[in-house]
Amino acid sequence: MKAIIYQRYGGPEVLELAEVEPPKVHVDSVLVRVRAAAVNPADLQMREGLADAHVPTYFPVIPGWDIAGVVEKAGPGAPEFRPGDEVVGYVRTSVSHQHGGYAELISTDVHALAPKPAGLSWEQAAALPLTGLTAYQAVTRVLDVQPGESLLVYGAAGGVGSMAVQIAISRGATALGADAGDRAELLRSLGATPVGDDDQVTERVRTLVPDGVDAVFDTVGRGTLVRAAAAGHDATRYASTVDIADPATRPVFARLVPEDLHAVTELAANGRLLPHVGVVLPLEEAADAHRLAATRHGRGRIVLSVGE
Repeated sequence: MKAIIYQRYGGPEVLELAEVEPPKVHVDSVLVRVRAAAVNPADLQMREGLADAHVPTYFPVIPGWDIAGVVEKAGPGAPEFRPGDEVVGYVRTSVSHQHGGYAELISTDVHALAPKPAGLSWEQAAALPLTGLTAYQAVTRVLDVQPGESLLVYGAAGGVGSMAVQIAISRGATALGADAGDRAELLRSLGATPVGDDDQVTERVRTLVPDGVDAVFDTVGRGTLVRAAAAGHDATRYASTVDIADPATRPVFARLVPEDLHAVTELAANGRLLPHVGVVLPLEEAADAHRLAATRHGRGRIVLSVGE
């Protein structure tokens, strides 16, 4: 089968299209023919070797944690899926890094999969798992945003931030989105109130929510949460995907919780959660996809189209 691999750490140039042996199917795993695979910042970090001290890596590596595709075969211990089922998957393994989703086929644990929302394209579906899990767990588990509360999201037009906005609104909360001015229309289309990303954010928030917001979710870092304190009140909850040094801030890292993955796909199936895909490239252009991702281009998720 065709796959993108790298045989050493390095820049995008180490990525190459290769013929590799197809994966085997264990008793409780599922073989999926991949139709699309999303590019995540973590893919770039792993390729550069930034996680080498924490995650065993076995070369050659096939990168990629997010996929959408069609079930080809399910092990006898995976009766949830049958050949022909359309699925999405968060195929990251926490114990090692070797076989990911930039490939025509992947064999993955049954718990890493959920039904693909029928209303999403393959590319949109592939962009759903990691960002959706991160945002869902931030909003529902870490910050526990309730109906009637207010949530301020920094980086609200980004992959995770835009998901958090939509999830908060689906729970009956008010979402305020801090991001660049040229992304205001996107934020409004998601149901959020844009508040910009300059030094006047907290003043605008206080105008809209005089008593202060109930929760703040930061996906930007660079001192954002220090400035955000002026937008909250004494009981405001804070969470971040990047700035976790402050003990008052809860860290957010995506975990594969099957019920959360299914909750995310159900929200998408019901039209309440839509990933924003900006660039689609063929599998063989994975190196260019990584180069573009490194620029933080801000035009939506980057997705590799793998096959028909």
